[in-house]
Amino acid sequence: MRLKLKPPFVIILKIIGGLCVFCFCLFLFYSYQIHGLLELGYSKEASKNILFGFKKAAVLAIGKNKTLNAAFESSDYQEKNFDSYSKITYQKQEHLIQNINRLLKKGYSNQNISMILSHGTDKEVMDFAKRDKIRYLEEFYSFPYAKLSYYDRYVQYSDQTGEDEENTVIFVNLDMDKEAYTDSTLVSHFSTTMLVNKYRYLDSSFLPEKLEKISDQYTNGEEQMAAKVAVDAFIKMYRAAKREGLGLVINSSYRSYQQQQEICDTYASLYGNSYVEKYVAKPGFSEHQTGLSFDIGSTSSDIFAQSKEYEWMMDNAYRYGFILRYPKKDEDITLFRNEPWHYRYVGEKIASYIHEHQITFEEYYVQFLD
Repeated sequence: MRLKLKPPFVIILKIIGGLCVFCFCLFLFYSYQIHGLLELGYSKEASKNILFGFKKAAVLAIGKNKTLNAAFESSDYQEKNFDSYSKITYQKQEHLIQNINRLLKKGYSNQNISMILSHGTDKEVMDFAKRDKIRYLEEFYSFPYAKLSYYDRYVQYSDQTGEDEENTVIFVNLDMDKEAYTDSTLVSHFSTTMLVNKYRYLDSSFLPEKLEKISDQYTNGEEQMAAKVAVDAFIKMYRAAKREGLGLVINSSYRSYQQQQEICDTYASLYGNSYVEKYVAKPGFSEHQTGLSFDIGSTSSDIFAQSKEYEWMMDNAYRYGFILRYPKKDEDITLFRNEPWHYRYVGEKIASYIHEHQITFEEYYVQFLD
């Protein structure tokens, strides 16, 4: 005997069945709609918000856009800023959309906001967005290595010295708007790209990696030590010069913090503290402590700057990863007097760039390493 349902139950089952079919169709429609956004590179969360915000057509017309994706993921999304989000270059920052909203409210253009975001951290951008609008951002921030948090320092240094914008950015990034040897940055890790000068120092315990004794064959007879990577490069350079009948010799290499202190004390007793301040690096501020620098001499001449070896070095040292560290024309940047004999190992790639563009290691560091 078949069970016959009463009409009300049939109606209820039909309604439930219809709802199930409707929900299933709705799910299929939703999946189809969101699939295109996911394929384009938008996240699930962003795609959902795009869909329910009825912005799919507009987003598809724009295409993949990281800043738009971040905007639709964010609770800070503002519909009125939709067009701007799509035109502002994305940066991976926690408060990206919040910062963009604030900067737009200040009256910055999309291009200026992209510039601001690219020159600072999340916090730096947040702090920058709190200040009054700056009219001429391009003066300093057309240089990719300019720092957002240094704006006031750039303005002050430029006003005080009259330097152009590029030099201002380079000098301030090097802390040269401060007094030498004060408020200096500690360099704690050894690398062939480490920068040590009157604003960046090593502590008394610093030792280069793989510090090794240099064979007497390459030195002036005194015991010399240096980082292995620099020694190996010097030997290659030494042999290349020798094949051309030239003789290179290492007169000085690694010096410890204590040895540099002794040198300072000796010169101070002979010539006074003002001489030391001007011509001798204080302990911790000498490149020789890195183990990557050599004072190089000639076996044929007592005056290296007048030797054939010096001429050869000027033309070839970069091929082996060495740079003339303190050129005469750049004393205002290095803040050390010209030392024709002082060569620093930085690696062949960097040395070649510095040689080709005739810049200092300080300038290279600011532009590519800092």
